Amino acid sequence: MKSINKNSISDSRGAGLSTFGGVFTPSILTILGVIMYLRFGWVVGNVGLIGTLLIVTLSTSITFLTSLSIASIATDQKVKIGGAYYMISRSLGLESGGAIGISLYFAQALSVALYAVGFAESLLEVFPNIDQKMAGMITVVGVAMLALTSAKAAIRAQYVIMIGIAISLVSLLFGSPLEDSQIEMWGAPASESVPFWVVFAVFFPAVTGIMAGVGMSGDLKNAKKSIPRGTFLAIGVGYIIYMGLPIILASRADASSLIEDPMIMRRISFWGDAILVGVWGATLSSAVGSILGAPRVLQALAKDDVLPSFLKWMGKGAGKDDTPRLGTLFTLVIVLLAVWLGDLNMIAPVLTMFFLTTYGVLNIAAGLEKFLHSPSFRPTFKVHWSFSILGAVACIAVMFLINSLATIIALAFIALIYFLLKRRQLQSVWGNVGRGVRMAIIRATLLKLGEDKDPKNWRPQPIVFVGSPNRRWHLIELANTFTHKKGILTVASIIPDGTIDSQQIGSMRQHVKDFLKKKGIEGLVKVISAPNAYDGVGRLVESYGLGSIQPNTVIVGTTQKAEDKQEYCQMIHQFYQLQRNILIVHKGDNENVFGDKKRIDVWWGGLKGNGGLMMILAYLMSHSIDWKQSTVHLKMVVEDEKAIARAEENLHGILDEIRIQAEIDVIAAEGRSFDSILHESSKAADLVFMGMATPDENFIDYYEKAQERISKLPTTILALAAQDVSFGEVLISKDTMQEN
Repeated sequence: MKSINKNSISDSRGAGLSTFGGVFTPSILTILGVIMYLRFGWVVGNVGLIGTLLIVTLSTSITFLTSLSIASIATDQKVKIGGAYYMISRSLGLESGGAIGISLYFAQALSVALYAVGFAESLLEVFPNIDQKMAGMITVVGVAMLALTSAKAAIRAQYVIMIGIAISLVSLLFGSPLEDSQIEMWGAPASESVPFWVVFAVFFPAVTGIMAGVGMSGDLKNAKKSIPRGTFLAIGVGYIIYMGLPIILASRADASSLIEDPMIMRRISFWGDAILVGVWGATLSSAVGSILGAPRVLQALAKDDVLPSFLKWMGKGAGKDDTPRLGTLFTLVIVLLAVWLGDLNMIAPVLTMFFLTTYGVLNIAAGLEKFLHSPSFRPTFKVHWSFSILGAVACIAVMFLINSLATIIALAFIALIYFLLKRRQLQSVWGNVGRGVRMAIIRATLLKLGEDKDPKNWRPQPIVFVGSPNRRWHLIELANTFTHKKGILTVASIIPDGTIDSQQIGSMRQHVKDFLKKKGIEGLVKVISAPNAYDGVGRLVESYGLGSIQPNTVIVGTTQKAEDKQEYCQMIHQFYQLQRNILIVHKGDNENVFGDKKRIDVWWGGLKGNGGLMMILAYLMSHSIDWKQSTVHLKMVVEDEKAIARAEENLHGILDEIRIQAEIDVIAAEGRSFDSILHESSKAADLVFMGMATPDENFIDYYEKAQERISKLPTTILALAAQDVSFGEVLISKDTMQEN
């Protein structure tokens, strides 16, 4: 089990970037990137002006809702290296954060490929003879070398690029129509265009630039202030530009020209070459922004031990800025492979899925934190939880609208990573919102359950009293077969006062928990000290539980000590008064306590009371994994042969009513004692159920005789139904009982 130190992601960076340089600049340059220059005309041509404005608004709305969640989380905690991964992992836990962090890393790495391919595509328009793939790969190497220099150097280069993009947009604004045409309101005919959601998938990466700024969280001077301000400003500026561009494009060229010519902006601008400057600057700056962010996510994953141990070296940084140079080189290899294999229209939808998944989980994290009103979650930027949940729902809905199969694959990929990380049992010191969610569900459930008895949903909730789990393992094993991992099993031990201190009691509790986990048993553990064992058992059974969730069945072993029998019988009587069902387990002489687990004998005394309880337990046991090959034998003694047929008929009717399969064995006494019949009939059983009398003033004598009666039998359970529940109703529906 790995434990993550709270300082694993250090705050050692010294770059100290501002809001404008560290968040707004990389975000807006990534937003105004390759999709805007090379695919915006294609979008307008396919879905028209109305469709484009709808796509822009829907995409930006999802991004804006996510930015609200980002702002909320960012103003609650000190956001260090890793950006969105850091936020998610500190809210939902390492497993959820790791699953999304790995997806986010690939999204940002593939973004570099997207921008490099876009840059190479634009070069091809000017220099038709160049090798597009080679140009893209050279571009990737160039931006990687710039990123390796330092974050500050890359940011300074982006200021120049921003000026070039501004010039290109002004040139486009003052351009002229390419041809006489009306504004394309609805795009090309359906036979010549692609569906709306396919266009959406290609466009959406254009508004995901906020991750470029968030990804620089570890390099910011004040992440709490810079991330919200810079992100909102970038989204606002981007939305204004994106709502204006479709109007210009739709009014200056027809649908077919917009679809067929990726460089249509160059042809309709006042100074065409300014578009080249803009597209080259935008693609290169976007690539730089992503190549800065992706390795930092990888570095954070490695520092948190989320990555496999052989990738631990990814967490190392270089220089005073802790630049992830090794992670950058690793990312470079992945990006080069993507550039070699992909093109713009293929990479963009994949990116959309990755980003929508990341956005969705970010929204869930913020929404849950706010909904639960966790005392530790106190953001200075307050957002109602409904906005975050709306953002999450929108992300998932859009993913399914784009491509249901791809969505399922993406979610399955994340789930696989989550469960792989879960198996590694990563531990952190910061906790996660998952515990808060479970507590909220438990509270709501407890308050709604009330104290009403519901036979339909009854199941055993056993508490097992053991000294050492090793010595009385068979009691725990027995209780576990009854619960089917649905009921709540509690393993309890009573320690004599003065023998060990509270710290040692805690250690013993942990020892029992570890023992149960090793054996694959899910249950609670309770260890207390008391003046003597019987006093402690009584106090624990009386007080243990929460609301209506209390153990309803007590499982104990027998006692052979003569001096303890009075206290033991008083304990059983107390259980009965507390309305707890009682199972006294007498261990047979076989070395294997439960034999071959093939045969369960139930000695029948009627459906009500003990008989009903024993049949339920026998049914549950026979349907457990360990006893699935077993057969329940329902045994009954009658006076003579004449009564057998009638008794068998009655038992068959009962079994039909309660829908339990069992072998019926009706035995004629013919003057023989019950004890002799019992020993002869059940000597080959692996487990025997027998009813027990209600405790009274003569219970000690009864108990001694019962112990003598079962002493030579295989493992035997003496069952006493004490709970205020009609076990007949548990076995037979209420309507059926009323009919009968």
